[in-house]
Amino acid sequence: MSVCVLGIETSCDETAASVVQGGRVISNIVSSSVALHREFGGVIPEVASRFHIEYLNRVVEKALKKSKKSLKKLDAIAVTHKPGLPGSLLVGTSFARALSYALGIPLISVDHLTAHVYANFLDKRNAVKFPFIGAVVSGGHTSIFVFKSLAEYTLIGRTRDDAIGEAFDKVAKILNLGYPGGPAIEKMARKYKLNSRKKPIKFPMALLGDDNYDFSLSGIKTAVLEYARNGRSVKKDLPRVSWSFQESVFDVFAKKIIDACKEFDMRRIVLGGGVVSNKRLCDKIAVHSKRLGFEFFYPKPALCIDNAAMVAGLGEELLQEKEGSIL
Repeated sequence: MSVCVLGIETSCDETAASVVQGGRVISNIVSSSVALHREFGGVIPEVASRFHIEYLNRVVEKALKKSKKSLKKLDAIAVTHKPGLPGSLLVGTSFARALSYALGIPLISVDHLTAHVYANFLDKRNAVKFPFIGAVVSGGHTSIFVFKSLAEYTLIGRTRDDAIGEAFDKVAKILNLGYPGGPAIEKMARKYKLNSRKKPIKFPMALLGDDNYDFSLSGIKTAVLEYARNGRSVKKDLPRVSWSFQESVFDVFAKKIIDACKEFDMRRIVLGGGVVSNKRLCDKIAVHSKRLGFEFFYPKPALCIDNAAMVAGLGEELLQEKEGSIL
């Protein structure tokens, strides 16, 4: 029996609400405060929190209106409770607690990273089955998991410093490409021609050994900074620098994912998170997957970014399986 779930997502700078029923997304509203953070080159936690306070109620109302559901038609509320910016999470969980108490319906706590992986189940192009290697690649997280089910998974690798999306933001700032850095670097990298006289730059990237699946991006950021400082005409060389940086990061990520599949005897790869919107990343993983006979899944762009549909959908799943944690 399907239930109607309102999802609330406020882990970072997106204020989002969604209504999901029976695994079908009825509405999915996202309001971003990215414009407020652009001049700083990154998310300012207090600004993000205030934005959530101002807009969350409006976003929820819009999600309900678009879904043609009233509050009385809701069976449960799902909300992101970790990980994320403490102030931003507090706004979302406080709002959700009050609403669930007033309506007398369950409140399901949802892990943000698991929700990003679950987004693949909402994309009807995908037919994901367990078990698989799942990874979240976003502005705040770079993590690799072994998933046996939505409630049973193990973290096997993560970044030791910056997440991939965060590294893109910082390198974009070094190169004066603007914020957010991911789309800016991807766009600039497309201008580089592999058959040009200038070969790609070999930026260093720490593998951190073959016995683990962790990442470190501090070295490559420093290498790009030094390259930009060494008197070269970086402005004319931006496409090559952007391509070389992007390739170095994605090559190591792909290696870690493929190695994890081999070690844990998995033949499915499932990605989630904002950086998965990068076409080059998905193309690279797809090539390796096809060569090795692996299945590869990733959600459409609207489900890659922070959104509440993935929260509501996972909340519905956990509620029905009685695996959810009631806040």
